[in-house]
Amino acid sequence: MLERAAERFGLKPERLAGESAYGSAEMLHWLVDEQKIEPHVPVIDNSERQDGTFSRSEFSYDPEADTYICPEGKTLTTSGRIVNEGTNRLYLGSTFDCGPCPLKERCCPNTPARRITRSIYEHAREVTRALAGTPAFERSRQGRKRIEMLFAHIKRILKMGRLRLRAPCGAQDEILLAATAQNLRKLAKLVLPTGPQMTQEA
Repeated sequence: MLERAAERFGLKPERLAGESAYGSAEMLHWLVDEQKIEPHVPVIDNSERQDGTFSRSEFSYDPEADTYICPEGKTLTTSGRIVNEGTNRLYLGSTFDCGPCPLKERCCPNTPARRITRSIYEHAREVTRALAGTPAFERSRQGRKRIEMLFAHIKRILKMGRLRLRAPCGAQDEILLAATAQNLRKLAKLVLPTGPQMTQEA
């Protein structure tokens, strides 16, 4: 949609507000590095562990050396190996460091050394994380909620849980009718007086 809008109308947004479905690493890379658009979306992050062992966020990353530093101060290096279908780079600790480490039971109790993966699009993810909580991000979030409330109203109040007309033209007509009904309901509330006012006038 963004590409079609830029191609047909010469319009390109400075920022994009969306739900977490837009927070994948590939999407953020496309927005930040290729399109130069600020993504005001939550970042999808599954690196937090729930078993009590150290998560990736407890390791510090050194961008100059391209290494991770564990809580004990040891280094995890990478050979450049790409895993997870070509989306993550693998970093490994040394068995000589991890074996006698006093924090091994909290770090890698079931493996000889700690393994960490880092997205090849981590730069875009870091840019997106830095935008979270800013005034612009909060304005986008509030604006997105107002728009999503309209769709929720159409689904729940106007009972439009699914489209019944076929083909793009049919779907467009159905959405237009639903939006028209929604606007008429809002207009009626603005134009017609409330109950107490009508009673006093009578």
